[in-house]
Amino acid sequence: MGVKRKVFLLSVYLQFLIIAAVTNDNDFVILKALKDDIWENEPPNWKNNDPCGDNWEGIGCTNSRVTSITLSGMGLKGQLSGDITGLTELHTLDLSNNKDLRGPLPTTIGNLKKLSNLMLVGCSFSGPIPDSIGSLQELVLLSLNSNGFSGRVPPSIGNLSNLYWLDLTDNKLEGEIPVSDGNSPGLDMLVRAKHFHFGKNQLSGSIPEKLFRPDMVLIHVLFDSNNLTGELPDTLGLVKSLEVVRFDRNSLSGPVPSNLNNLTSVNELYLSNNKLTGAMPNLTGLSVLSYLDMSNNSFDASEVPSWFSSMQSLTTLMMENTNLEGQIPANLFSIPHLQTVVMKTNELNGTLDLGTSYSENLLVNLQNNRISAYTERGGAPAVKLTLIDNPICQELGTAKGYCQLSQPISPYSTKQKNCLPAPCNANQSSSPNCQCAYPYTGTLVFRSLSFSDLGNTTYYEILEQNVTTSFQSTYKLPIDSISLSYPHKNNFEYLELSIQFFPSGQERFNRTGVSSVGFVLSNQIYSPPPLFGPMFFNGDQYQYFAESGGSNKSTSIGVIIGAAAAGCVVLLLLLFAGVYAYHQKRRAEKANEQNPFAHWDMNKSSGSIPQLKGARCFSFEEVKKYTNNFSDANDVGSGGYGKVYKGTLPNGQLIAIKRAQQGSMQGGQEFKMEIELLSRVHHKNLVSLLGFCFDRGEQMLIYEFVPNGSLGDSLSGKNGIRLDWIRRLKIALGAARGLSYLHELANPPIIHRDIKSSNILLDERLNAKVADFGLSKSMSDSEKDHITTQVKGTMGYLDPEYYMTQQLTEKSDVYSFGVLMLELLTGRRPIERGKYIVREIRTVMDKKKELYNLYELIDPTIGLSTTLKGFEKYVDLALKCVQESGDDRPTMSEVVKDIENILQQAGLNPNAESASSSASYEDASKGNFHHPYCNEEGFDYGYSGGFPTSKIEPQ
Repeated sequence: MGVKRKVFLLSVYLQFLIIAAVTNDNDFVILKALKDDIWENEPPNWKNNDPCGDNWEGIGCTNSRVTSITLSGMGLKGQLSGDITGLTELHTLDLSNNKDLRGPLPTTIGNLKKLSNLMLVGCSFSGPIPDSIGSLQELVLLSLNSNGFSGRVPPSIGNLSNLYWLDLTDNKLEGEIPVSDGNSPGLDMLVRAKHFHFGKNQLSGSIPEKLFRPDMVLIHVLFDSNNLTGELPDTLGLVKSLEVVRFDRNSLSGPVPSNLNNLTSVNELYLSNNKLTGAMPNLTGLSVLSYLDMSNNSFDASEVPSWFSSMQSLTTLMMENTNLEGQIPANLFSIPHLQTVVMKTNELNGTLDLGTSYSENLLVNLQNNRISAYTERGGAPAVKLTLIDNPICQELGTAKGYCQLSQPISPYSTKQKNCLPAPCNANQSSSPNCQCAYPYTGTLVFRSLSFSDLGNTTYYEILEQNVTTSFQSTYKLPIDSISLSYPHKNNFEYLELSIQFFPSGQERFNRTGVSSVGFVLSNQIYSPPPLFGPMFFNGDQYQYFAESGGSNKSTSIGVIIGAAAAGCVVLLLLLFAGVYAYHQKRRAEKANEQNPFAHWDMNKSSGSIPQLKGARCFSFEEVKKYTNNFSDANDVGSGGYGKVYKGTLPNGQLIAIKRAQQGSMQGGQEFKMEIELLSRVHHKNLVSLLGFCFDRGEQMLIYEFVPNGSLGDSLSGKNGIRLDWIRRLKIALGAARGLSYLHELANPPIIHRDIKSSNILLDERLNAKVADFGLSKSMSDSEKDHITTQVKGTMGYLDPEYYMTQQLTEKSDVYSFGVLMLELLTGRRPIERGKYIVREIRTVMDKKKELYNLYELIDPTIGLSTTLKGFEKYVDLALKCVQESGDDRPTMSEVVKDIENILQQAGLNPNAESASSSASYEDASKGNFHHPYCNEEGFDYGYSGGFPTSKIEPQ
């Protein structure tokens, strides 16, 4: 090649670089300074020429401006220099879990006026938090936990009027809690915040009365493990939205305010290890309380309070060293879900009688009391009882198991899924799917639990399923599986769980994969199951990155010439592809002649052939691959139709495959008609059909996978999910909306014909989705009044009018829904021990008495209270739905309106929605993600390319 030609090509290449350099000049200079002078160990592709144009890892851009830096867990070293505050369009800064990032925050951080998310979790920053942080008016999420920040909490934080999440846990902050005084702002001004996390610091002084206001929407107040003194302010009882309260491990004194009884939504209350005095508080109003710890205080001597036994949602009662005396009433141990009772070091005496109706594997620790006898009952469930240092054990020695130290709980570890692990290389681990890989590891830390039985593997299995489904399906991250191990509580009563994330389709993560996992966790996008409460992720440094290709900076002239030559090759390939496509089309036409779906127009609706919106035809080999050859490990249920298997699509989305058994299979045309029916219903409260398989004599329907199982599983306690009154109302509303859509908006209308609790599925947000349309019937114009058909359905839910006349109407679904409402109320199956739920309610009900005299029939896990808002209207509506005559029943749209009114009476917005289970982590335009732990007025977080978009807005 001649010199002139080389010069010409070089000049073209340089012009190309100039055109491609899209990053704003100022932003480019700042990032280059961070790369060259301040940070070490930055991603390798930062050697490329242009941050936005060359897609620097961790850098998000909008119109040439840098809008996000997300480098969680990258092993960065250095400091956060003031240079970064020149990125004036920056909205998100996530440098979490870079333990070698040190030094103070720049005092100019307040210049980042558009910053909405600031996450520096698990780094090594130190020094004071700059007062200028109060200038970040757009800030919604501020997470500075697990660093070494010292000094006072800046009062200027009170100026952050949009702040939702405030986490300063595990630092060295000291001084008093700042509140406004007319001249200075304070935390009491944060009326939109839902999270005050200040545990594990050195805060001192009294808790200001002014800190809490009735117009606050706080749900988590965590001030545990500080040096706070004085009394607990009674203004705390004004914040009725509270769900988790922790003031344990301080030096608080005085009595517990009596108006804490107003906190009817509190699930966990920790007041232990203080100097509280006075009478033991009566907390009867905390009807949904599951975890209560008041140990190691100086309350007045008293007998075991009778109100303990009325707390029907209680799982854990911790009353060590609280001056309790007398005999423990046996009915205390009959609370349905009670797991742990610790009353060590008190003055309890007499004979211990646990009764016979306590939960299996109940743990009772009464060490160091004055108990002289124990009534052992044959046939009672197993109990872990400790009576060491009581008179009974001083007489018996160690002859009895309860006079010996209890054995430690066997450590939990995720099981492998019916496969043999292959031998792995050094530093690799075998995933639950028996694939060798280099996992991304760390620790999940949960700061408040609603359970205490750490040996119950069901809880960890629920968490595993929840994490896997969320990361694969909702956030679309490259996760094959996760593994949990070594659950234990640390000295601060936080649950710690080791976690391993295994990469999908490869043995290593790239940097984007690791930072995306960290971002989802540090930005509090992922919401754990309600059992586990608030959490954070402490990630380890990942050492095994799969590096991408070479640098654009080193592109050679030869590559450019090769690209030109490739153009000729492309033309030839296009010609070949055209010929090949023609032959493939002819081949497919012949193959489809015997297929009932051969002439199905997938793209337009005409006559009886509806448009398939997203439903596709899968081959048998595809489905076999997705379910690991229909392995037992993927078998998640069965019914009259056949079995249901869990599967995973190549993009990581979880699916449910309903596989017909040979004896139940329909003809091809009938199967086709069922798919047509399902493919034209699309509603957020209906389970979505993704596709079907009609291959090799198989009939299979492929649905979205709904992670939290059926409503029936929740009501029976099978899946460990506890449903309070408001959640049950929301589930009823969601199911009603799904049915109303089928009856009134589907064209033609559809009657479900099998509404029951096992056909109502709960997604990751516990939103209801109506499922299983195997018995559904569509109504043509000639069948507007009814369909005469063979009676099908489930006993107990079946409309008696339909049973007698064989005339199916939409009111038949209404009857079944009314039975479902009563099942939600009682937690009982429609027919149980020969008793029919509808008849039982009608027999016992007395409208002149409280709760219509239904107290004994109400499911105790709701959290029994005389203030179940809308209770009477709910019962009235359910009984209208189960009237003998269909003409006397409401329509489903009327049912929807009535339940919406009940929710409004309870002070909630019935139209506030949780995040869509089908939202894509990769595409902000297709859906937002609901912020965790929020009630109905929370925030949604949008995404673009796996990172936050420029704005976070309340719903």
